[in-house]
Amino acid sequence: MKQLSILIKRNVKLFFKDKGMFFTSLITPAILLVLYVTFLGNIYKDSFLNAINGFAVVKDKLINGCVGGQLISSILAVSCITVAFCSNMLMVQDKANNTINDLLIAPVKPQMLALSYFIATEISTLIICYISTTICLGYIAIVGWYISFVEILLILLDVFLLSMMGTAISSIINFFLTTQGQISAVGSIISAGYGFISGAYMPISSFPLGLQKVIMFLPGTYGTSLLRNHALNGVFNEMSNSGFPIDAVNNIKNSVDCNLYFFSKQVPIFVMYIVLICAVLLFLGIYILLNVLKFKKSK
Repeated sequence: MKQLSILIKRNVKLFFKDKGMFFTSLITPAILLVLYVTFLGNIYKDSFLNAINGFAVVKDKLINGCVGGQLISSILAVSCITVAFCSNMLMVQDKANNTINDLLIAPVKPQMLALSYFIATEISTLIICYISTTICLGYIAIVGWYISFVEILLILLDVFLLSMMGTAISSIINFFLTTQGQISAVGSIISAGYGFISGAYMPISSFPLGLQKVIMFLPGTYGTSLLRNHALNGVFNEMSNSGFPIDAVNNIKNSVDCNLYFFSKQVPIFVMYIVLICAVLLFLGIYILLNVLKFKKSK
């Protein structure tokens, strides 16, 4: 355990010591927040107003709270995955500059080294993502706060599970990469594509029906929906207390992917958690299996 602890500390320190990598990971969520507010804010607002269809007068604070909840859930859903890839670059860098050979010459087991990369990546990713969560909650406090303490805890849980999934996925992909150029290319592809296939950039309800069915098989979709539910639950409660009809509130939930439907059957919140946790265990299992097979082959 002492050896594992030393390796984890070494990997975390190297990540935060690399100012370029650290600030890139940290500033990405802040840039996303500015971009989302600038370009997606009006789209989300129009979607909300279309959902209520002009039947009621809505306070600006409630509208801003609804839009803000969508924005921060989108940012956190994407950041948990993309930041994990940035945090896990050290795994590839050690291969690229042959540092990994030096580590293996020492009495370090390959399995211990692989585990240290995973845990260190998760720690670094969580630190960045929780800082991002604090920034996002600060934004909500400015535009329209409807989030309870329990929902904050649930958001933190969602971020933890999504960061675990991001760490596991990045570990699997980075297992096969050996150069800095490869990780940069993969990181760019993930950053550009993940937000769309997880429903973070645009609601799944706005996609063609066939694509919706395909996306419902992807675990990231459920992570995004969990964040949506916990960021917007207070807004929906306020709508109900303000006299919004149940059907209207339900239509809004459908339009922002708080309600997900798997082949026309609504997916409960606890099932979303089960899907996300199973995905984390599956990807982690694949990463462990890859390292076990590699170790056996090397022997």
